[in-house]
Amino acid sequence: MNVIISASDLAVELAGAEPPVLLDVRWQLTLATASGEPPFDGRRAYEEGHIPGARYVDLDRELASEPGPRGRHPLPDLAGFGAAMRRAGVSAGRPVVVYDGGQGWAAARAWWLLRWTGHPDVRVLDGGLPVWEGARETAVPAPGEGDFVPAPGPAGLLHADGAAALARSGVLLDARAGERYRGEVEPIDPVGGHIPGAVSAPTQENAGPDGRFLPAAELAARFKALGASEDTEVGVYCGSGVSAAHEVLALAVAGIPAALYAGSWSEWSSDPRRPVAVGPDPR
Repeated sequence: MNVIISASDLAVELAGAEPPVLLDVRWQLTLATASGEPPFDGRRAYEEGHIPGARYVDLDRELASEPGPRGRHPLPDLAGFGAAMRRAGVSAGRPVVVYDGGQGWAAARAWWLLRWTGHPDVRVLDGGLPVWEGARETAVPAPGEGDFVPAPGPAGLLHADGAAALARSGVLLDARAGERYRGEVEPIDPVGGHIPGAVSAPTQENAGPDGRFLPAAELAARFKALGASEDTEVGVYCGSGVSAAHEVLALAVAGIPAALYAGSWSEWSSDPRRPVAVGPDPR
């Protein structure tokens, strides 16, 4: 099954008799700055113009729980997540397409959550809203009447102990920027470095300058060089389980199944008893 869709193919499907449910998940990680600029407001961006028919989904409130010991973007309460998806019109028997502002991280988070909780047909708009050449609208659709009920499967999710074990028995990819992996800088979490045994694999290297994923063959070659293939047990983490979802999506494009450590480094580093490795060497 395809996990991404081009803007041209999406336009065709939206004009068809049974268009997919369309979710707008625009979001940006905003760090405090000396300028005091207000944080990015995804809902305001949505209300200023979105693909016709799309409904807005708030990553921080609907695709995650409150920050805490389980990380900065812990998994959402399943009942609340299901209710949010039903309001957005999501039904088990209808395809879903998710997009964001172009980075792909937030859309991938929604894609991963829906797939992990049992939706059979979810795709991400490759390149996000910037590649969309069709009309945009400001009208906000009425709440949907979907029937989707989350039912997580037994695979696809890692917790801290499972991530540590996978770093020894399989391949655990760290999707953060290389300098954070090496522990040279850490702008957000308590300590820099990486989970011992994890391999540096910045998610930014999975896409081109326009935000579209590299061709599947190129992604497969990249991951193979990192030790990951369809015959390997693979897991991914990042800072808080958002950009890692984008890497899980890239792996899926390459035909490689992978699990997500949702708590990621923000959970791992919050416990001083957990080991931390620094430098370029995985160990």
